[in-house]
Amino acid sequence: MESGPRYVSKLTRNTYALILAGGRGSRLHELTDWRAKPALFFGGKFRIIDFPLSNCINSGVRRVGVVTQYKAHSLIKHLVRGWGHFKKELGEGVEILPASQRQSDNWYMGTADAVFQNIDIIRGEIPEYVMVLSGDHIYRQDYGEMLAFHAEHDADMTVSCMEVPLEEAAGNFGVMSVDLNHRILGFQEKPASPQPVPDNPEMCLASMGNYVFKTEFLFEQLRRDAKTAGSDHDFGKNIIPSIIADHKVFAYRFVDPASDQKAYWRDVGSLDSYWLANMELVEPSPPLNLYDPRWPIWTFQEQLPPAKFVFDDDDRRGCAIDSMVSSGCIISGSTVRKSLLFSNVRIHSYSVIEQAVVLPDVVIKRHCKLRKVIIDRGCTIPEGSVIGYDKKEDVKNGFRVSPKGVTLVTREMLGQSVGSI
Repeated sequence: MESGPRYVSKLTRNTYALILAGGRGSRLHELTDWRAKPALFFGGKFRIIDFPLSNCINSGVRRVGVVTQYKAHSLIKHLVRGWGHFKKELGEGVEILPASQRQSDNWYMGTADAVFQNIDIIRGEIPEYVMVLSGDHIYRQDYGEMLAFHAEHDADMTVSCMEVPLEEAAGNFGVMSVDLNHRILGFQEKPASPQPVPDNPEMCLASMGNYVFKTEFLFEQLRRDAKTAGSDHDFGKNIIPSIIADHKVFAYRFVDPASDQKAYWRDVGSLDSYWLANMELVEPSPPLNLYDPRWPIWTFQEQLPPAKFVFDDDDRRGCAIDSMVSSGCIISGSTVRKSLLFSNVRIHSYSVIEQAVVLPDVVIKRHCKLRKVIIDRGCTIPEGSVIGYDKKEDVKNGFRVSPKGVTLVTREMLGQSVGSI
């Protein structure tokens, strides 16, 4: 069999990727009241959807469909602006696939149904392989390596997975057991007591929600599932358990290629995990390197002026320490520590902002004290506000406080009208 870059590039050219980006992300509460989870901002200038899309492009998979459903306006707008420049005549492109009842009178009823309803579009691309990817996780992965693994094992289906602690996986992830050749022997969908891996009783093998299929095999299973009464039409609940006994289904272990150890992967599905994953980025040596020119994260960017820090008086100094500050921001006579500011944030004088995730277009007035907060896009924080210091006071003021003490502030909580999302 061929090997090396040419072999991988042939595989990636013959692959069509479908990114499932229709999820709400209900554990993020008000952050996803007006936007789908994949459209949520992350990392100072990106949206979550940019990470699987960038993985595709950087891996050489340049035929991509993005399946949308729940409150998709901001997601679609972002895709059109930031990902609409590919050339279809060159065999590349990012297409938006909204729920349009192509195969039935229903909207997408599950992950498998979302793919089934787009079978005709996939068939038109004539791919040899189809990748089905989750659109709401933060990670960097070379899909070419997974495709090579799939082809070398002549697999019908390959599940991308990684080792996670048992307590983290319980009730959250699909968990699989495998033999010494990585063939999947059993699959449990979000079990309360996950089965550990043989060589480490504290870890289990969890599905990342990313799959590779032989195209015709995928179509066969989707047609069968569509006719199955009582099915949830879900890959984890229905498709995988029904095929592991009689078909070649393998687990591809996703590890850091440099260290062969556990790779970076974050499910930012709760307020606490979302806040923490952003906070990790302001560390001196963050676990996710956004500065690697060999693996850029692509996105839509407005043309904005550089960030600006003004005033240098002892009681009125504009500065940011251990922080990330995006274009268009002005920090005027205030101190920002261990925080992440998205585009066009304006902080007026005599304020102290600590451990804050501040989304775009936020205005923070004078004499504010904010700590361990998430401020949603477009909020204006009134002068003299103190948020994140007293849980009872925050709840009394209508803000949401997470189990680990992160305070969420949105425009509606402040009595302000909802604008851009």
